[in-house]
Amino acid sequence: MIVDHRVYTIQPTRVADWVALYREKGYPLQARHLGRCVGWYVPVEGRLDQVVHLWAYEDQADRERRRAALYADPEWQAYLAEMKREGLLLSAENRILAPTDFSPVP
Repeated sequence: MIVDHRVYTIQPTRVADWVALYREKGYPLQARHLGRCVGWYVPVEGRLDQVVHLWAYEDQADRERRRAALYADPEWQAYLAEMKREGLLLSAENRILAPTDFSPVP
């Protein structure tokens, strides 16, 4: 298993708007295509303009196949266009993580 750790930086003071748009339109599409969301977090301290998603995959090939299907979905493209029009997202970064042999979540 691998985990895709994604950090999104949102326009200051617009995190609630981004979360609302994502909850309504983005998350249902990602859940359909990507499968296993390990967690979805907003900060309570520190950088208040960032959100974090964690998505689990069988391996890198599974991740690539699922993300390709997501990006091929016209609804996802419409969601991305709406997010861009709203000017909510400043940047996105991701890391691919592998669990240790003692990790409680395999």
